[in-house]
Amino acid sequence: MKSPELEDLNKALRRSRDQFPSSIPMRRSLQTIQAERAPIPEGLQVNVMQIGDRPAEHLSFANHDENGALLYLHGGGYSLCSPFTHRALAANIGRAAGLNALVPDYRLAPEHPFPAAIDDAVAAYRWLIEEGAPPDRIVIAGDSAGGGLALATMLVIRDAGEPLPGAAALISPWTDLAMTGESTKTRQKDDPMLYRSGLLEHAEMYLGDHDRKDPLASPLYADLAGLPPLIIHVGSAEILVDDSTRLAERAKAAGVEVSLRIYQDMMHVWHYFAGILSESEEAINQIGRFARGKIAHG
Repeated sequence: MKSPELEDLNKALRRSRDQFPSSIPMRRSLQTIQAERAPIPEGLQVNVMQIGDRPAEHLSFANHDENGALLYLHGGGYSLCSPFTHRALAANIGRAAGLNALVPDYRLAPEHPFPAAIDDAVAAYRWLIEEGAPPDRIVIAGDSAGGGLALATMLVIRDAGEPLPGAAALISPWTDLAMTGESTKTRQKDDPMLYRSGLLEHAEMYLGDHDRKDPLASPLYADLAGLPPLIIHVGSAEILVDDSTRLAERAKAAGVEVSLRIYQDMMHVWHYFAGILSESEEAINQIGRFARGKIAHG
């Protein structure tokens, strides 16, 4: 049975989704305004910096491990959101993992289509290495499109023969921009946040005429062999639940260690609602335990 808090949040999210502006600039402005109300963890230090010609935020806590890092890639369909909109979420995950976080402000579509976001994410990972972070002490994480971007980043690093991170955490990852998962049709009434038509719009902005099944755009179709341990979180009410379940199956078949957790009745990236839903704190803490366990040897 859904809690009253979850019922109320679902209603609010449906209203917000149905009233979402049509233009990308207006959507971005609204999300920035909404993010200003998100509670920031106590003791968080925010340093706005540059990685090459791209901005980034470094989120740190006084007692966190300096010999490791969380590389967090925000969601937003490759065309929305920013380090600021995801500051609280990235900081909460970093705090749970005991790691300071780097959140790159990767370029967005439609102004900067595929593969600009991947180029910027890879550059951020390589910057961490150059700054002295041991690769096996890095955890790469992302939500929604950021989850797909985290996978694409690791594929590029792997294929370049460079050292991979110690682990990856994928929250409601968007792994199939071809939208072939049955849940994109069957969960439409359950999902309070996402429309299939809306995701197809974002895929068009990001990819244009490019192949929707390119493994770097849709990592579901990639050779996943050699990737580090993965934890995947998805809600049972999401239209993207099949993006996670199929990814987990393919990763396991490729010999990757995978921990898949499907949270009953949860919406897309419910982790964002820490302070409202107890399930959000539970999920964030589970990711933190996973991350600490995979890099504890460092």
